[in-house]
Amino acid sequence: MKFKVGCQLEYEVRDYSTFIFNINVAKTRNQRILEESLKLDPHLYYEEYLNPVLGNRYLRINVSSGTFCLSYQALVDVIYEETNPTTIHEVPIAQLPLEILQYIYPSRYCQSDRLMRLAQSEFGYLLPDYSRITAICNWIYDNVIYLSGSSDQHTSAFDTVTERAGVCRDFAHLGIAFCRALNIPARFSSGYAYKLQPPDFHAYFEAYLGDRWYLFDATRLAPRNGLIKIGTGRDAADTAFATIFGDVEMTQMNVNVECLETLSDHDSSEYTTQAISH
Repeated sequence: MKFKVGCQLEYEVRDYSTFIFNINVAKTRNQRILEESLKLDPHLYYEEYLNPVLGNRYLRINVSSGTFCLSYQALVDVIYEETNPTTIHEVPIAQLPLEILQYIYPSRYCQSDRLMRLAQSEFGYLLPDYSRITAICNWIYDNVIYLSGSSDQHTSAFDTVTERAGVCRDFAHLGIAFCRALNIPARFSSGYAYKLQPPDFHAYFEAYLGDRWYLFDATRLAPRNGLIKIGTGRDAADTAFATIFGDVEMTQMNVNVECLETLSDHDSSEYTTQAISH
């Protein structure tokens, strides 16, 4: 699927500040960037770091006081692999690739160790396969209200399951925490999302099953075959679209996603799923 994605960010910088952005489309086996542009106003020098494992791309920009604007646009071809979910099973810890083990431990926003009893009571009796993660997503959708402004940068999965309200990053954190509490590797993903209303950066999660990662989104706000990855990590701390060191105020943010092909309805089918490579 081909998508045109981008964002326009504007800030009022009160003193010399450093920005770390993670807004570029990730370079992965499943995402091929056909065209890309980055415009800065004022024109400034920037550095880019490419995470060699995850494909995350970070920009570091130093900005003096005044108005600072960033515009990013990309044309990207995304491959969504479709698989029958009845053939996808969990992997015992003893057989997991060693590089995947980091995603079974608790992290700052995903305190899986505090949710083990709840996870076992709700999902422990289910078959250890793709359907169990689907059940986790259904539970979150049914028991947590999507409510803008109900959480902040300090809200964790434990807070979300207690308050029963949150936004996309909270839904993702809770899904990850439940998975890890069941010894299922899970990680946080941020991206552009087709049909997301209102348009914004979106958060979802991936679970490792069989021999690859599979996409899950408990919010149901965007089709899974309309997700274009920006970053991946243990939780949101690894994938913030902007980390700012200085006295700065955001004055405007616009996010745009356009699908250049006819989007199939496979995302809603019980017989297919969305997978990404290793």
